[in-house]
Amino acid sequence: MTVTTGTEALVRAYHLAEGDVLDVQGFIDLFAEDGVLNGIGGVSGQESYRGEQLGDVVVWMGKLFPDVHRELHRVNVLGDVVAIEVPIRGTFLGPFETPAGVIQPTGAKVDFPTADFWYLRNGKVETFNCHIAFTTLFAQLGVLPDFASAVAASAPAR
Repeated sequence: MTVTTGTEALVRAYHLAEGDVLDVQGFIDLFAEDGVLNGIGGVSGQESYRGEQLGDVVVWMGKLFPDVHRELHRVNVLGDVVAIEVPIRGTFLGPFETPAGVIQPTGAKVDFPTADFWYLRNGKVETFNCHIAFTTLFAQLGVLPDFASAVAASAPAR
């Protein structure tokens, strides 16, 4: 991939969040003072991180998948907007906290797609929207939805 000035920060961001690097402060420093990372599609639907919280995502992913690796596929640049198709790969070796409790690690290998949209301003990340295919991730972890309970809960009262 040819790196242009507008995408250099993004390439550094991915490198800083790799399992063998995990440079939390370096990742935070790539964002504008009011920069935000929106994790979209997670357990709660959407979570937003700002300031020092930006590092929480790097730490969480590093604990969940200590060997986390991302491979940048299609990279599309339009001015200060960059869209990237990037799978996240790793081994499930850390606990996964959910609203219902903790899922213990199984050693499962994961390889799930994400679509990342980066909005830059003056060489810094203003907004990073990370769309994760959690249904694919959950299936690879063996965490399948309980459709029967959902159907029962939505049944109209008689």
